[in-house]
Amino acid sequence: MPNAASSPSAGSAYAPFKPKRGALVAKASALASIVVFTGLALSAPSGGEVGWSAPDRAMTVLLGLVLAGLLWRFASLRAAPSESGLRVTNLVHTRELDWASIVNVGYSGGSPWVVLELSDTEEVAVMAIQRSDGPYAAREAARLAALVAHHSRPQEGP
Repeated sequence: MPNAASSPSAGSAYAPFKPKRGALVAKASALASIVVFTGLALSAPSGGEVGWSAPDRAMTVLLGLVLAGLLWRFASLRAAPSESGLRVTNLVHTRELDWASIVNVGYSGGSPWVVLELSDTEEVAVMAIQRSDGPYAAREAARLAALVAHHSRPQEGP
């Protein structure tokens, strides 16, 4: 009998996949962006021919906020598994995939993140599992592959 902790039906098997190192760097960079651009806007000289006007300062702060928003989006990458499929949230797109449509899980070539090969020959990046996370990423890729394998087996009837 399989161990409940290693079984795909265990609660931890369906925990969302999230990056570690990349998310930490992105969050720290987002906060630094706000501090640096706001500091620049407040400390820039004003008046005269080379001084900054209020709109210059506002646009500098706005640029820092936009950059921070983009970095924060990178920090929010995730893949959320469920009994019915996998919801992959990348930088721009979010995709809902049925388990049956996923054929293979792995690192395609030199890809920095896991790539899902789909039954229609399309590939979908799972940016939430990043190779730069080392052994943690390898464990998470194996967990995702185990979920795919578990859900691709024919389900036993009642």
